[in-house]
Amino acid sequence: MYSHILNAPGELFLGSDRQTALAQGGRHFRSAAKAIAFAMEHAAPVSLRGAMLRVGDQTFERKQIIHLHEALVDGAIGH
Repeated sequence: MYSHILNAPGELFLGSDRQTALAQGGRHFRSAAKAIAFAMEHAAPVSLRGAMLRVGDQTFERKQIIHLHEALVDGAIGH
């Protein structure tokens, strides 16, 4: 279900709010799965407040990123 999203390149935006995240620009990752792992495992918690992940024409907000990460960790979805 999510494998095509997780394997696609992604652009991760981090910041204390969405405006700050967009102003700081995105960080490119070879896969959305790597972007999600970076956001949840290495980014400062305050940076997640404005987190946004773009994969193609889809945008995932903070809560969706957290949900995807939990599913990856639990093995509910593979990549």
